[in-house]
Amino acid sequence: MANVAKKVSWSGRDRDDDEDGRAGETTPLLNGTGPGAAGSGRQLTPSSFLRIGQLSNVDLNEDIHELETEVSRQHPNEIPHNEKLLSLKYESLDYDNSENQLFLEEERRINHAAFRTVEIKRWVICAMIGILTGLVACFIDIVVENLAGLKYRVVKDNIDKFTAKGGLSFSLLLWATLNASVVMVGSLIVAFIEPVAAGSGIPQIKCYLNGVKIPHVVRLKTLVIKVCGVILSVVGGLAVGKEGPMIHSGSVIAAGISQGRSTSLKRDFKIFEYFRRDTEKRDFVSAGAAAGVSAAFGAPVGGVLFSLEEGASFWNQFLTWRIFFASMISTFTLNSVLSVYHGNAWDLSSPGLINFGRFDSEKMGYTIQEIPIFIFMGVVGGILGALFNALNYWLTMFRIRYIHRPCLQVVEAMLVAAVTATVGFVMIYCSRDCQPIQGSSVAYPLQLFCADGEYNSMATAFFNTPEKSVVSLFHDPPGSYNPMTLGMFTLMYFFLACWTYGLTVSAGVFIPSLLIGAAWGRLFGISLSYLTKGSIWADPGKYALMGAAAQLGGIVRMTLSLTVIMMEATGNVTYGFPIMLVLMTAKIVGDYFVEGLYDMHIQLQSVPFLHWEAPVTSHSLTAREVMSTPVTCLRRIERVGTVVDILSDTSSNHNGFPVVESNSDTTQVAGLRGLILRSQLIVLLKHKVFVERANLNLVQRRLKLKDFRDAYPRFPPIQSIHVSQDERECMIDLSEFMNPSPYTVPQEASLPRVFKLFRALGLRHLVVVDNRNEVVGMVTRKDLARYRLGKEGLEELSLAQT
Repeated sequence: MANVAKKVSWSGRDRDDDEDGRAGETTPLLNGTGPGAAGSGRQLTPSSFLRIGQLSNVDLNEDIHELETEVSRQHPNEIPHNEKLLSLKYESLDYDNSENQLFLEEERRINHAAFRTVEIKRWVICAMIGILTGLVACFIDIVVENLAGLKYRVVKDNIDKFTAKGGLSFSLLLWATLNASVVMVGSLIVAFIEPVAAGSGIPQIKCYLNGVKIPHVVRLKTLVIKVCGVILSVVGGLAVGKEGPMIHSGSVIAAGISQGRSTSLKRDFKIFEYFRRDTEKRDFVSAGAAAGVSAAFGAPVGGVLFSLEEGASFWNQFLTWRIFFASMISTFTLNSVLSVYHGNAWDLSSPGLINFGRFDSEKMGYTIQEIPIFIFMGVVGGILGALFNALNYWLTMFRIRYIHRPCLQVVEAMLVAAVTATVGFVMIYCSRDCQPIQGSSVAYPLQLFCADGEYNSMATAFFNTPEKSVVSLFHDPPGSYNPMTLGMFTLMYFFLACWTYGLTVSAGVFIPSLLIGAAWGRLFGISLSYLTKGSIWADPGKYALMGAAAQLGGIVRMTLSLTVIMMEATGNVTYGFPIMLVLMTAKIVGDYFVEGLYDMHIQLQSVPFLHWEAPVTSHSLTAREVMSTPVTCLRRIERVGTVVDILSDTSSNHNGFPVVESNSDTTQVAGLRGLILRSQLIVLLKHKVFVERANLNLVQRRLKLKDFRDAYPRFPPIQSIHVSQDERECMIDLSEFMNPSPYTVPQEASLPRVFKLFRALGLRHLVVVDNRNEVVGMVTRKDLARYRLGKEGLEELSLAQT
């Protein structure tokens, strides 16, 4: 097992400052002592105990670098990495409300009218999420359309100029330079300012909704970099789409709006204070993700189903209605603004960033004889999707190991941009597929070596934004493409898209996948047309649609939501059944080989992601075997110095502490009385909520939940709180602030039962007790996530400070 002593972020960049404030931490494995630990079983030794909640306190300590000088470290040429590691840098979110006395008192004071006001605020927030997400999507679409149009016009004029007098190499150089320059700017801002903005953001949002705190994932700065980055990536001609990042953008908007303040802008509007807790924030982020899908594809129902299938870990009926409302508002906002922009204000003809166009059911119907053909296309899509994911897996491993410096990541992005332009130019240059220009909807027709009145068909696919290329493949009349053109384009674009996904740029994989599938699907339709002597049901546009669905389903493994998204984007229910068949087949075939792309990247980043069910062969394990022990407990009335020392101990960053009854007999473990979080203790120390030892009967300073909400979500680090020597001798009563009814399980409970309780309730800590209600251990997310069903049965992952 390779020892990992460096952090690897979502973009593959290693960090100079550890997220938990411990710069230079080099403890490789915590459940073993070295490379052989993985195979040595769960032998607990004093040096290998996993301390409870030993997670990197991202929010608590992320500002420590402002208090300390940065430690300079050399960048290694290679970062050893192994996919069978579980990272300890990721902290969990508190999706279970702490029902302490303060919480219960506040809830009891709220009357029915106040509850209705809170519910109205929820609907208002969802409406604001939809409006802002729609406006951001409009901004991206308009800027991309204008900048890409400018670039393509410049390059087209240059090619037309040099085609006549020779010197096309200058045109190639111009195209490659423009692409590389634009992508360089997009990659620079991501690599050096906000690495978490790389990619589509869908894996990160899935993790957030699963209960994992990804650093900086819902920051305002992340949104700004995401929007600018995706514009530059698409304009730079990469094999990417602008639809995937809309999901991340919507989620960031939702997280910010629901809190009523921005820590980046240092503004607090004091408007939505009630929602400043992880539980409420999670629900709004689900709505934001759905609004992003809705804006991208004009699919409100598809957005709701996406949040249900891919995102949300927790669901209820009221949440469904609010999410649908946010999605509906998002689509309507985008449609209204773009319709006004395009000059047909009353038409509402732009429901999403991409509109597949309307498919005519009469001309493009399907018969029962085609069902086996669609299933076969699903098989092909599943195989090609699995191949795409496998190649991208090894490429991502290579990036994590060798391309971890920001400067190298920028150089790689520029290289891919230049290569993409070069491949496109060479294929257009070598192609002799000329089509008549009359009646063509090609935006930037390149004549090149074609006769007057004709254009180069290969340029339709490469010399355009991917969204417009997809629509062309769907709707161009039969005979618009030579089979050789489609075959070569499919092959080259497949590898370009695979190479591009995972670069340090903001980009999505939805549209490239659809484009690859549409190309080979149309080729499949042309082949069928030859075989059936031009039969009416062998329309290439219909098969392009099925190929697009098969390829996208084979890569991302979405079924229910993708079916509805495709149906809403085409505006035709007729193809619902064949699309379902294709997607289900692609998922079954693809899952046989490798995981879906998003799940694969979550696994590569060693995130403690919890699936819906525990591994099927884990009934032999009990809570006693998986729990973390020993447990650091606090007494109900504890000395301040003890609390400060525990929180300051950098060797074990606990985030949850069982509270036991104060007992003078230190040899006896007292019974469990409650559970208190690190963040709560930080606030108590900050507000000096303690009394002198001689006056325990004095009334302490009263805190309200507002004091805890004001500190949320980035609680100050313990190092920033000054406690004098006299104050260290004071006592602090935790009774009012601890959760007096934490969830517990007996140590004989099976792992599936513990898993189900932990997962369904969204817990962060699950206390394990014996038959005398004495604390014997604690189950955290890492304890459950490290058991996985591998190829050889149940396997235990190693824990590392990666």
